Amino acid sequence: MSSFYILQTSFPTADKPQLCGLVYQRDFTEGLNKLSVNDYLVLAGTFHGVHAITTRLNPLHPPNEPPSGIEVLETEHFRLQCFQTLTGTKFLLFTEPFQLNTDKIVARIYELYADYVMKNPFYSLEMPIRSEGWERRLVREMRVLNSR
Repeated sequence: MSSFYILQTSFPTADKPQLCGLVYQRDFTEGLNKLSVNDYLVLAGTFHGVHAITTRLNPLHPPNEPPSGIEVLETEHFRLQCFQTLTGTKFLLFTEPFQLNTDKIVARIYELYADYVMKNPFYSLEMPIRSEGWERRLVREMRVLNSR
């Protein structure tokens, strides 16, 4: 396992465009190349823009299905799995290219997010996630997944 990011998107209004913010970032593997805080923010914003554009690429989109943007990006060096919730929150998981079941891993992380972050009465949307319960449970879950 490599790195994990959560991007939250604000809903556009007449006087405010849609914005994207990086609310959580964590590396789960030692020895990874580190990015600066600014690079993480640029990565989040760039992915948000590419994802938004790719939701409009299918000219024959079925009318009853919500548009989905880019979900997987694979290179020789990494694999990016994206899971977007109905509210626009994106979960990004960067792994080695050969990592199996990344979609299930991201779905499990989303379940933990729903239980430990969204049910926390002290958490406000679009703010960085700072929760000891969330951190402990996420780290424990990633250890289990990495040991398989």
